Amino acid sequence: MGKSTNITWHETTISKTDRRIQNGHGSCVLWFTGLSGSGKSTIANAVSYELYRLGINEYVLDGDNIRHGLNKDLGFSEHDRAENIRRIGEVAKLFVDSGKVVTTAFISPFRSDRDQVRALFEEGEFIEVYIDCPLEECERRDPKQLYAKARRGEIKDFTGIDSPYEAPDNPEIVIHSDKVTVEEAVEQVLHYLREKNII
Repeated sequence: MGKSTNITWHETTISKTDRRIQNGHGSCVLWFTGLSGSGKSTIANAVSYELYRLGINEYVLDGDNIRHGLNKDLGFSEHDRAENIRRIGEVAKLFVDSGKVVTTAFISPFRSDRDQVRALFEEGEFIEVYIDCPLEECERRDPKQLYAKARRGEIKDFTGIDSPYEAPDNPEIVIHSDKVTVEEAVEQVLHYLREKNII
């Protein structure tokens, strides 16, 4: 299938600024990245719930959930991982344009892929949240038994085992999930959002 060529960008009547004014808060993407088992989904969902309680328009985009639908045609090769992140970056941009605070929970192991997503957004709209957790702790938790399967050779190209994870160089937020509670992690994120006048 070739690329679309006969297309023209159509400006919408209602702008991102209009939606933010109506909502009474800013919009952004909280891009949670880290190893499998680091706590990305747990913390992202807890942040989203707290935002919901505060009356903030929010939504969660979770890696596994997206692969059940939009990205179910993708595997875990380097190319497919890059395409997975590219697509979700474009979806996240739509949510930000709609005036929402969207949290995403994806391993997104490669810096170049995350940087490409960041480039889609205006300054301050892409907030990289690095869930920093030692591999040993992630493997000890192993909630989906993925590390065990990878160690047995049943899963190939598994991040942290036989595929690399490139930690962010300058993330906006770093959460050491082996040292703080989920509640403390949520407060850390909310503090940042308040500090930046997003909420």
